[in-house]
Amino acid sequence: MADEINTPPRGYNTDDVEAMKTMKTMKPRRFRGKLLAANIVLLPLLALALWTAITLNYTYSDGERIGFLNKLSRKGWLCKTWEGELALSNVPGSMPEIFHFTVRGDAVAAKINAVAGKRVALHYDQHKGIPLSCFGETQYFVTDVTPVAQ
Repeated sequence: MADEINTPPRGYNTDDVEAMKTMKTMKPRRFRGKLLAANIVLLPLLALALWTAITLNYTYSDGERIGFLNKLSRKGWLCKTWEGELALSNVPGSMPEIFHFTVRGDAVAAKINAVAGKRVALHYDQHKGIPLSCFGETQYFVTDVTPVAQ
């Protein structure tokens, strides 16, 4: 009986027969369930990280907005970001349109705080499709500020 199990099919040579006799039976893979569970968890996380990296590094548009800086505050429960408002007014006496923006760097936020309440030009990059609000509440990220003479 034992020889029938270790006898290879036709076409094998003597070395193959000896190798099969010394070879132990393989244990079934017990980590397939863990591997499947890891893939179910890790693949969506990897996709989210890749999507976030792409949206943060790809600029949809960039430009400049001119108006009066209303506020700049540091907000967030877990991820603190600088969020601000710029009042855009075309005609004196009319209701201004409010431009909401996010500042990612503390150096730029310090420059904006230095000109608070004045007329400024904000240079921004627009990043569409950012999946998490941890990077900012808006899609407009201010990169520089320039005071504008009145």
